[in-house]
Amino acid sequence: MSGQKVLPALRAAGYVRHALHAEDRLWVEKNCYVDVVIELLHALGLEPLAAMGFCAAVDFEGDNFTFFKPDHEELRQLYGVDFQEMNVWRPLLEHAQEHLGAGKFISTEANSFWLPDTSGTDYRRNHVKTTIIIADVDAGAKHLGYFHNAGYHELGGEDFDRTFRVGTEPDATVLPLFAEMVRVDRLKCLPGAALAAIALDRLAVHASRRPTANPVRRWGARFAAELPQLQERGLPYYHAWAFATTRQLGASMELLAAHLRWLADARPSASLTTAADEFQRLSGGAKTFILKAARAVNSRKPLDASATFDEMALAWERGHEALASGVAALAS
Repeated sequence: MSGQKVLPALRAAGYVRHALHAEDRLWVEKNCYVDVVIELLHALGLEPLAAMGFCAAVDFEGDNFTFFKPDHEELRQLYGVDFQEMNVWRPLLEHAQEHLGAGKFISTEANSFWLPDTSGTDYRRNHVKTTIIIADVDAGAKHLGYFHNAGYHELGGEDFDRTFRVGTEPDATVLPLFAEMVRVDRLKCLPGAALAAIALDRLAVHASRRPTANPVRRWGARFAAELPQLQERGLPYYHAWAFATTRQLGASMELLAAHLRWLADARPSASLTTAADEFQRLSGGAKTFILKAARAVNSRKPLDASATFDEMALAWERGHEALASGVAALAS
């Protein structure tokens, strides 16, 4: 059992990522989990836009916005793709050989320090937990093909050994990485109308779970109180804070806007289009704010961001008002 590859034609060279990861997006990379799911679905010939309605329920949790992830049952309904947690009871490489050989992908946590696609940020610089989906593994050649962030990549040599802990003695103090098997043996490619019908039903559920109080206003109040602490701790701390807050809000709202436009193309709705415009405006506000706040932290100068938060909060309110109207009209 040397080389196992789920999609024989898949190559890093020449791989064309989904439009959700195009360079003209405000947030090319969203978060490590949703990014790999987008590209996995894309590589399977499916439309990931249909699954992004869950972003309607994103909330401010106090020290972070919801780390938004697609619902596994929804992925089964839309595409027949089945994510199941895996019991990592032996070396991950052995699991990968077994399950890829059976036509299954493996989603797992990995260390960005050994992922060359993060060159310029974490590769050989920072030990950061992230999520990859393994699609191609060859232990003999020390070759790994994997989805990560906004694309499909390959690695080998020492990066392969370190990713799979090859040649490392078992160590009870090193916890096994969280991993999932991704079964695609019941894959289905529904026609557009059927896909949109399921997506609309699921969107109604997610919209009903939207925050009861405007999360942007709560976040704005928290930022005003925490700015001195952010300035005291400096840019490294700020970047971690911004990823957990600003990026998660901005990226989720851009995904929600794209989902609503896709749905409005299949089920024309002026309300859904209006909602998409508002959520895109909110995403743009977050993009502007993340840079302003970075400058304020670096310079340690005061920053009154109340007007920016007011604009984003109003966009959130108008967006959800239009979304509720659109979903109700299409469901009637």
